[in-house]
Amino acid sequence: MTRIVSPLSVSVLGLLCGIASGLGWFWLRADKMVALALARPRPLAQSVEKSKGWDFWTIEVDSLASELKQEKANLKKQEDDLDLRTARITSDRQELENLRTELNTMHKEISDKVVEIQADEAKNLRMLAQTYTNLTPHAAVAIIREMDDTTVVKILSLMKPDVVGPIFEDMAQSTSGTSDAHRAAVLSDKLRLVRSQKSSQ
Repeated sequence: MTRIVSPLSVSVLGLLCGIASGLGWFWLRADKMVALALARPRPLAQSVEKSKGWDFWTIEVDSLASELKQEKANLKKQEDDLDLRTARITSDRQELENLRTELNTMHKEISDKVVEIQADEAKNLRMLAQTYTNLTPHAAVAIIREMDDTTVVKILSLMKPDVVGPIFEDMAQSTSGTSDAHRAAVLSDKLRLVRSQKSSQ
């Protein structure tokens, strides 16, 4: 009796034979194939492409990269220029602030030196000046010792020179020391800087 072989068995047997022959052939040829693959040089373009970060490189890409580098350099230059300008502005601002402080100091010094007689106090000062004119120089000096320089200068500025002279002379000859003589010099210096409200109008 004839034995019937199923098609499935034939297919499996054929597949196994094919795999076995393929493995056997690969086993015999594998050494030569690996040596041949290692001996083959890699293309230069591929290594350049890989070093640039992608698998393609064209003239347009190269041009774009150059433009980007140029733009980056321009931005860096503009940033440096802006930093220099900012530093210059900061320096100028500091210099202006120093000048303003110096001007304010000078203004204060001038204000301290210049004695100004206001219109509303002129009448009272004239009365005081007339009163001190009628006193002896010694009595006037005794009162002046108790007053501040600004008030004394205002009063003396309204008195005649022939009355002020003896008062300064008495201050210079004072037995209390050199402080009165020094004060007479300070008052004399301030007298030339007296400015009345009427003269400034």
